[in-house]
Amino acid sequence: MSRLKRAAERDPREGFRTEQRDCTTSVPQGLLKAARKSGQLNLSGRNLSEVPECVWRINVDIPEEANQNLSFGATERWWEQMDLTKLIISNNKLHSLTDDLRLLPALTVLDIHDNQLTSLPSAIRELENLQKLNVSHNKLRILPEEITNLRNLKGLYLQHNELTCIPDGFEQLVNLEDLDLSSNRLTTVPARFSSLSSLVRLNLSSNQLKSLPAEICRMKRLKHLDCNSNLLEAIPSELADMESLELLYLRRNKLRSLPEFPSCRLLKELHVGENQIEMLGAEHLKHLQSILVLDLRDNKLKSVPDEITLLQSLERLDLSNNDISSLPYSLGNLHLKFLALEGNPLRTIRREIINKGTQEVLKYLRSKIRDDGPTQCDSVTETAMTLPSESRINVHAITTLKILDYSDKQTTLIPDEVFDAVKSNIITSVNFSKNQLCEIPKRIVELKEMVSDVNLSFNKLSFISLELCMLQKLTFLDLRNNFLNSLPEEMESLIRLQMINLSFNRFKVLPEVLYRISTLETVLISNNQVGSLDPQKMKMMENLITLDLQNNDLLQIPPELGNCVSLRTLLLDGNPFRVPRAAILMKGTAAILEYLRDRIPT
Repeated sequence: MSRLKRAAERDPREGFRTEQRDCTTSVPQGLLKAARKSGQLNLSGRNLSEVPECVWRINVDIPEEANQNLSFGATERWWEQMDLTKLIISNNKLHSLTDDLRLLPALTVLDIHDNQLTSLPSAIRELENLQKLNVSHNKLRILPEEITNLRNLKGLYLQHNELTCIPDGFEQLVNLEDLDLSSNRLTTVPARFSSLSSLVRLNLSSNQLKSLPAEICRMKRLKHLDCNSNLLEAIPSELADMESLELLYLRRNKLRSLPEFPSCRLLKELHVGENQIEMLGAEHLKHLQSILVLDLRDNKLKSVPDEITLLQSLERLDLSNNDISSLPYSLGNLHLKFLALEGNPLRTIRREIINKGTQEVLKYLRSKIRDDGPTQCDSVTETAMTLPSESRINVHAITTLKILDYSDKQTTLIPDEVFDAVKSNIITSVNFSKNQLCEIPKRIVELKEMVSDVNLSFNKLSFISLELCMLQKLTFLDLRNNFLNSLPEEMESLIRLQMINLSFNRFKVLPEVLYRISTLETVLISNNQVGSLDPQKMKMMENLITLDLQNNDLLQIPPELGNCVSLRTLLLDGNPFRVPRAAILMKGTAAILEYLRDRIPT
């Protein structure tokens, strides 16, 4: 009762009164009743031009049903019911909000994206419990200074508005972890932003920024910085001292050079495509020990340094549309999953090889290393089990590249001589793809303490043996194009596994064991028969960044999948579900997840 008294004390006219009957025309009575029990109200997509007064007063007025039925049961006593903590009014036609907003002081989530708001009421300062505020896709030109009073705010989403500046005092939002200011009209970032010490994700893309403040390096917890599509001509060297930074987006700017990254040991993705960068040197690469994705497309690079091989974790390298005429052969030593070279005047690699894709290019580059390296008789061993044409074991690859390669032999088993050839050498990669294997060779367990990358694609595997589950350092596993329909529970012991490719198999559900491998970042399971997935269990996969479910049998996409906020790439094309519609899918992962979250039952 004290809460109701507090709300009423602000204005004598705001005491208890019966709900307005005409409110039911825009908000069903049952929805309000349910909101009093759950503390959550979702009014998205109702074509509202204003917020009905009964919504603001839901915790103040006596509900209509109280007058209709005075015999309340224990579960229906309106005076004991919950304060509204979550209010969603997105996808409507709201032009403004009234100061009655202050009648909902318990709100922790306020979502009003996709409306036509030009301002926010000053009364927003009284929502002191607010943790998430989404005002994206409106027409805001300024933010009220009162927004700086929301000291508990953790997520603030202001993308796709018309903001030209940030209010003074913004740095007082010390608990802010996620801030999206993309697609506005900002020309500067205040130096005082550096006081947002809790910030983990900052999106400044699609503005009119010509520079970034050097003080940005003080954001010691920042992991994700997006400055795509601005007018940046240089990056402050201090940015290279951001030890927590994992994702850095600088595409579509006017950069002519890259800084060094001496402290960015955790940087996993660096996107600097569509700039004017002319030179890539060893100093730019030598510290990027954790880099997985390097996007350098559409620049003016003329060469790639040999030190590119220092990037042993690199999976995706985009060099397309530069001025590169030759590549270092050592590039073939990397375990790339994707290499883009289109639009370069390459003279050392024939077009037909490039057209065959990444693995053929890498194979060609490795062959050139061999040509320049030991003689043929030093690097080839023949086995007694197969014809000489099929039996060549590349000893040079074993000793120099740390690769055990017996691929494209169409064999039904891997000869013992292949494993014998390892001897005392360290092996980090195994490639037995494009054979006729019906089971995984048992001797692979001999490599359990060193191998991190195993390729068994394009075989005839119908089950996974326990030997594979013993490869304690396994990080990348390629099992595509086999006959698999399940995975053993023992795979849970693969505690370093980051990527698994299960495309073109016979799975009908997402294998249960995958939910329990917390290190997984990429799951590719397209072109199967997957009909369902468990979004609650998937939410526990906190490191999952890419999920490819294309061309499966999903009849519906559970809305709760929208809570998997770590996902940056979610591919759903080619499934029989009706919603989300194709128009939503085309907008990309962020739009899909937002769409799904808006449809989670309240």
